[in-house]
Amino acid sequence: MMDIGPYSGIAKYIGKGIVKIATLLIAVSILSFILVSMSPVDPVRAYIGEVGIANMSAENLARLEAYFGLDTPPVVRYWNWFTDFLQGNMGISLFYRQPVASVIHVKFMNSMALMAAAWIFSGVLGFALGITAGFYRGRFIDRVIKGYALLIASTPTFWLALVLLMVFAVWLQLLPIGLSVPIGVNAAEVSVFDSLKHLILPALTLSVIGIANITLHTREKMIDIMAEDYILFAKARGKSRLAIIRNHALRNIMLPAITLQFASISEIFGGSVLVEQVFSYPGLGKAAVAAGLGGDAPLLLGIAVISAALVFSGNFIANILYGIIDPRIRRGSTNE
Repeated sequence: MMDIGPYSGIAKYIGKGIVKIATLLIAVSILSFILVSMSPVDPVRAYIGEVGIANMSAENLARLEAYFGLDTPPVVRYWNWFTDFLQGNMGISLFYRQPVASVIHVKFMNSMALMAAAWIFSGVLGFALGITAGFYRGRFIDRVIKGYALLIASTPTFWLALVLLMVFAVWLQLLPIGLSVPIGVNAAEVSVFDSLKHLILPALTLSVIGIANITLHTREKMIDIMAEDYILFAKARGKSRLAIIRNHALRNIMLPAITLQFASISEIFGGSVLVEQVFSYPGLGKAAVAAGLGGDAPLLLGIAVISAALVFSGNFIANILYGIIDPRIRRGSTNE
């Protein structure tokens, strides 16, 4: 077989990862469909309400059940939903009375702004704190950073959100209490500054939670690197602390840091569900809670698959970067 060049291994590695993601998404869709089908919430009652059920004739009720596919076997119902989903038709949301794709698009863009801000801030600050704590192991600054990380790691997200809400929004009145835009303001009149101001508290809550794990893992890796012979040799040659970190430590810390940063997407997404509830932020997490409580099966299924795709993509990107930086991992994967 002809070798297509040095990038053939990367192409195979990426292709294998895409197949894994597709398989996992299909499994998630099947499991989500089974769980939603087992829900005691009746989609017909959730759609028209108890008053509508009482005033509806048996013929119209049967017609509505046929519209929701309740008169078809679960396997056929899943296949119909899956084929429509692949074509971009996710159904109609029972709660919002809009196409599920439109609802997810709006909520997803709001959540992306929140999660991206928290993801970048937690990654940069956690990485810097981890390097500092590892370099000054055993000293006062290391004990402070490690204590902070351990304290935050054991702090419930919703509790931290409530504390920040009370301090900055209620007591100090420096930031809005919630939502993503000011109340009573026309959408056309909302400025970028207004949106950013409403984003600060929920993004800060998410980033504070995400900093802990990145800080602790980076610290442990930094401690291991500082014990290596080449670091001790650099110290013996009289190199400055900044030069040791920049020329010797950073290149070895970047690999696990990249993996941790992209793997933290799942943690940030899970935390965003609670944060959006506390701050009434109209994102994907809040929509998922509303869909679950209201028996909105089409929206719940759509959010489950889209959120799983987001989490899997983060891990996939981390693996790709890991394989590019360390070819041994790529070769090990392709030889399996």
